[in-house]
Amino acid sequence: MGDLSHLRDDFPILSTEMNGHPLVYLDSAATTQKPVQVLDAMDGYYRTTNANVHRGAYALAVEATDAYEGARAKVARFVNAATPAEIVFTRGTTTAINAIAYGWGLDHLGPGDRVLLTMLEHHANVVPWQIVARHTGAELVYLPLTDGYLVDTSALDGLLDERVKVVGFSGMSNVLGTIGPVAELAAAARSVGAISVVDAAQMVPHMPVDVQALGVDFVAFGAHKMLGPTGIGALWGPMDRLERLEPAEGGGEMILDVGLQESTWADIPHRFEAGTPPIAEAVGFGAAVDYLEAVGMAAVRAHEEQITAYALERLATVPDLTVYGPSDVSARGGAVSFTLADIHPHDLATILDQQGIAVRAGHHCTRPLHRLLDVPATARASFYVYSVPGEVDLLVAALEEARRIFGVA
Repeated sequence: MGDLSHLRDDFPILSTEMNGHPLVYLDSAATTQKPVQVLDAMDGYYRTTNANVHRGAYALAVEATDAYEGARAKVARFVNAATPAEIVFTRGTTTAINAIAYGWGLDHLGPGDRVLLTMLEHHANVVPWQIVARHTGAELVYLPLTDGYLVDTSALDGLLDERVKVVGFSGMSNVLGTIGPVAELAAAARSVGAISVVDAAQMVPHMPVDVQALGVDFVAFGAHKMLGPTGIGALWGPMDRLERLEPAEGGGEMILDVGLQESTWADIPHRFEAGTPPIAEAVGFGAAVDYLEAVGMAAVRAHEEQITAYALERLATVPDLTVYGPSDVSARGGAVSFTLADIHPHDLATILDQQGIAVRAGHHCTRPLHRLLDVPATARASFYVYSVPGEVDLLVAALEEARRIFGVA
């Protein structure tokens, strides 16, 4: 692995202090920090190019449209979409999954049908299907986990049949770090004529992803977990799958014609992008893609494996600390969740914050998974391209101090 520590100079926030200590940012699974290249691209758009897109014949509007559609082309290239038209800009991963649940599920699910998910899922890949199931009479069933925190695909034999119309699964868990068996679950879905939906919020930012090679039907991911801004993400699907989706939102921009009683839709992808889009955010999304491509996604993944391995090794030295997730770094990402003795994770996070260390505490939008783990909450340290081993050392030292403060024997 090449040393990526020089990248830290690109992130202004990493040179700040919190509570009188240098910031140690270990919450990248929630949102990543932004390099100056992304900040400058968005600022430059507002300063020099700001206009609405697709609607104006004047030069500034054309320039803005070119910037917006240029960002779409960059995102398409990043995940190897066959054409930029396969990339639908959304407000994020959650909105993308909702677009599938409503745009496909309401028309194709009915009583007796099943949506097969896994016990790893973020609420974004559970709640939309619950709502649609309530409207259609479908039911949700779940693949369990193995003792090693992997998806138990052996359970497919008892759960996968012609009743299953959707197989939805996480590409990488935001709690356990577990990398989902994407190809296997996609093939299983195809074998019964179901569609496959990948929540790739953690997967796309952390490893090379070729959507055409995955063999899946839909992939959802967000910009803010890959150095880009909040408020924008992407839904990928091949054109024949996107043609089967009804728009989940209606309004301006997404129409070809509007009559008093009915309307016809614009071409894909615009039929799924109602209203004024997040133009500056798209520009920032494109700049984030440029940045990650310059680093190289293979290097991103190698760095994450190394920093995660170091974190697991160092955390193992802390008495009374339990780590949840695979021990093999090749089977996991850099989200490391843990508990320390009987200290509530919120209390633990507060103690760490007093030393400038930012970690997540709670159920991480995965209540069913935490019930399965039999813990109400966990603390989570998560890493990205700017994370360095010294931050892990500071985390471990702070955890030892927390043991002292709380009187853990």
